[in-house]
Amino acid sequence: MSHALLTPSVVDAKSLGRVAVLFGGTSAEREVSLMSGSGVLQALLSQGVDAFKFDPAERPLQELKAEGVSRCFIALHGRGGEDGTVQGALELLGIPYTGSGVMASSIAMDKVMTKRIWRFEGLPTPDWRIVASAHECEQALVALGAPMIVKPAREGSSIGLTKVTDPAQCAQAYAAAAKHDPEVLCEQFIEGEETTCPILFVDGQARALPVIRIVAPGGNYDYQNKYFTDDVKYLCPSQLDAAEEAEIQREVVRAFKTLGCRGWARADVMIRHTDRQPFLLEINTSPGMTGHSLVPMSAKVAGLSYEQLCVHLLASASLDKQA
Repeated sequence: MSHALLTPSVVDAKSLGRVAVLFGGTSAEREVSLMSGSGVLQALLSQGVDAFKFDPAERPLQELKAEGVSRCFIALHGRGGEDGTVQGALELLGIPYTGSGVMASSIAMDKVMTKRIWRFEGLPTPDWRIVASAHECEQALVALGAPMIVKPAREGSSIGLTKVTDPAQCAQAYAAAAKHDPEVLCEQFIEGEETTCPILFVDGQARALPVIRIVAPGGNYDYQNKYFTDDVKYLCPSQLDAAEEAEIQREVVRAFKTLGCRGWARADVMIRHTDRQPFLLEINTSPGMTGHSLVPMSAKVAGLSYEQLCVHLLASASLDKQA
């Protein structure tokens, strides 16, 4: 299907001031953040932006003031980066930043809270149970049916995630998730096609970019395949039916708005084989910007280069009170 191309706005690099690209951090996704941030930093520098690296794992955030920082590009992933904590610190420092504000970042990082809100608003998301033991995990498997996904409630990049097909796997799956978060989520597995769709603020409006269809070897789109192999096929344009793609785009924009997100995000969606019903899995408010990342891939199809995307996101940086 064809997509309307985005026209990149012309931004005077000097007007963006001194820019700190926040990457690294202390989360389980530090390695991916280092890759994302390096790419963003090089892109901004290539466009004449006065940008420099800032790793919150190595320097306290209050040093941003001493550096005379005008705005921050958040290329942190996971806890301490996209969960509202860094956003709150930047609010107190009065430094505008990319992406969602404190509340939306915090909610989106918590898969259970996200699903509760989506369910309340009538958005489709797989059924789930919160469990506190391996035994409760087994009970969830009975209730939800096999296969079932077991994962930490507040992690990303498939960290601590297990696909369970048999009760004998529950103890190990629960332990793998609980190692990262005391709150463990058991989620109904949707048999079907895996897709993802970025959302970008353009002229103050949330707009869905082209959908990407993900074809992973053996259906295993795990941490290793996401970032460190070239075995996964990414189809963008997605080659889905035009009406089906449009429905996914409508749903992800609704999901984005329902949580109060701003700036940009990427929502993951499964399409059930039996009836082609889309199900929202989660939304990422600080998506990856690595060589394997999906937002730049989709943006390119929409007419934005990696460099133009980075400048666009930086130009949209704001504080909650300015949003």
